[in-house]
Amino acid sequence: MRDSDPATALNTAPVLRKKGTGVRTWLMLDSTGQNQVLEAGKYSIMRRTGLPARDLRVLDPFLSYPSTVLGRERAIVINLEHIKAIIMAKEVLVLNSEDPFVKPFVQELERRILCYLQATKTQDDGEEDSKQSELVRPEKLLEDFFEDKGSMAERKQGFKNQDGSKVLPFEFVALEACLEAACSILENEANTLELEAHPALDKLTSHISTLNLERVRQIKSRIVATTGRVQRVRDELEHLLDDDGDMAEMYLTNKLFQRHLEPSSTSSTNEGDESDYEDAGVDDRMVPSEILLEAHGDNGSHGTYANSNIRDFNVGELEMLLEAYFVQTDGTLNKLSTLREYVDDTEDYINIMLDEKQNQLLQMGVMLTTATLVLTAFVVLAGVLGMNIRIHLFKISVQEGMPKWLWTTGSSSAGVIALYVMAIGWYKYKGYI
Repeated sequence: MRDSDPATALNTAPVLRKKGTGVRTWLMLDSTGQNQVLEAGKYSIMRRTGLPARDLRVLDPFLSYPSTVLGRERAIVINLEHIKAIIMAKEVLVLNSEDPFVKPFVQELERRILCYLQATKTQDDGEEDSKQSELVRPEKLLEDFFEDKGSMAERKQGFKNQDGSKVLPFEFVALEACLEAACSILENEANTLELEAHPALDKLTSHISTLNLERVRQIKSRIVATTGRVQRVRDELEHLLDDDGDMAEMYLTNKLFQRHLEPSSTSSTNEGDESDYEDAGVDDRMVPSEILLEAHGDNGSHGTYANSNIRDFNVGELEMLLEAYFVQTDGTLNKLSTLREYVDDTEDYINIMLDEKQNQLLQMGVMLTTATLVLTAFVVLAGVLGMNIRIHLFKISVQEGMPKWLWTTGSSSAGVIALYVMAIGWYKYKGYI
């Protein structure tokens, strides 16, 4: 009994690890383009990212959570389709990176990080000369701010331009890769369903069979499931777009700059910066959020932001980024809704055809029942005449009796046919057939 106890304890250890306390494999990609495979448990990830346990529960593969994008103090939690990642200001942690569905996303993310490095490298070379002065002139800030503002198309094009002056922060580069991967997968599934549904529905319309009905049933089930997934992603993006506070929480780079400032010089720096801006005739609301962060500094040692500083963030960049993928998801949802309506219309048409066939069968049944009733009367007459009894017709000779027998049989048949025709005419008069 004593020898079996250690073995039992060893056997139960892997079971506990599988329930969520064990080590999971994470792929870490940092802003320098380096990647590394990490073996870390839940508490290690919590210390590394500053996330609570309830947020990490969203990424648990053993639990079923809807599509979620959470903005927290130091990280962004992404749970979109098969993509489960944690985005920080300088690195990205991807779960299940060896999954065949996740590998294309990882490759695309690495490519975007390299483009981000190339875009920021040219800017860093130009900023080395301007780092000698700690405070930038407000006039220059306003000029750069208004130069960056433009139409939506120009700003959207600026996101993708590596040589442009406007570069997305690292967290937005990773966030865009996640959104694009999730939306592309849903759009591809919608296109595949559309290509499979139209031929199957056309074939079912031309020939109703069990095989064709089964194919349409499977396609309809896939449409319903895909529509639910697209709807959840769309609702999550819509929720983010409706709340500026949630979008402001995703500016991790700006908040990282604020945390790096010295808390002791916060008050003096704020007073000096505000006086400089007031002397130059500059309104704080007209200055970009990046400069406001550097000017105002951190609000305390707890690592959290006041609501006023968060509300002052210019969320236009992130709003435009989310708006683009919201429109794409909404278009995919409309495509699936149109396809679902087409399936429903085909089902209604098939039901109408089946009802017509059923009516024809009922009409045929009425006609056959009427014919059977009339023929039964003829059979009764033949049975009466064929009975083995003595009647006057049988006493006549064969030469005299045959014409009478023929007249009797012919008149009976004519009467039956006339009765059947009268019955059918009465059915049509009443509208039964």
